[in-house]
Amino acid sequence: MESALGAGIAMAEALQTRLPWLESVWLWVTFLGDPKNLFLLYFPAAYYASRRVGVAVLWTSLVTEWLNLVFKWQPIWTLHDHRGSAVARDDGTVFPGGRPVAQVLAGLVTGVALGWSMAPRVPMERELSFYGLTALALMLGASLIYWTLVTLGLDLSWSINLASKWCERPEWVHIDSQPFASLSRDSGAALGLGIALHSPCYVQIRRARLGGRQKVACLALTLALLGALSWLGHPPQASLFYIFNFLQYTLWPCLVLALVPWLVLTLSTPQAPPTRSS
Repeated sequence: MESALGAGIAMAEALQTRLPWLESVWLWVTFLGDPKNLFLLYFPAAYYASRRVGVAVLWTSLVTEWLNLVFKWQPIWTLHDHRGSAVARDDGTVFPGGRPVAQVLAGLVTGVALGWSMAPRVPMERELSFYGLTALALMLGASLIYWTLVTLGLDLSWSINLASKWCERPEWVHIDSQPFASLSRDSGAALGLGIALHSPCYVQIRRARLGGRQKVACLALTLALLGALSWLGHPPQASLFYIFNFLQYTLWPCLVLALVPWLVLTLSTPQAPPTRSS
């Protein structure tokens, strides 16, 4: 295992130091693989192509990211004497930006297996309490594991501490790379999915079929709204950031599943002319 991790670190070092002209390419690839884009880009695009596929993408994403949060190990900051990239942070998604090759391959295999196993179990018709309990279980489960390991004397923030110490630009170690940022994102998305599926707006449109132009309009409006919400930034204090992040990702499924499609259908459906009484 150590030899595999060492080989991955050596490859990451070689890519960052010997091929510096490819930095913009790796930054773009890392951006495309950022976990946040599962919620910002891929989930809305998949949902407006197929509702069931979209919900499956969201559900699988939050489960896999939670598992990644609980089980991941991040040794990349042993390269403390080499320059990192602007997005080479604790939750890097491709090996040039922050993960050894063995971890990337293991993540790919695990993700495919989870996607295959969860595809027939997309929670489209569950009670609201199911989604609330899922969000609570994600939050309490990760917190319990965290505090248990801390009680045993393990420093779970060592990777972030090393990143802040050795990164050429400490401001590149973003607050949303903290483990509890992923936890608040996943639990918020789980709760938001339940709220969206049981909202009055979704109930009105659940049997409606969107046309091609309506789907494009929904996707464009959704991306604009989600981009605007992301552009607002976040509070600098960690505790306030986690609360804000949770509420933000609770709102996003509501926008994608319910509010935006309802608005587009309302504005694009012709109103029936009033009938005159004889």
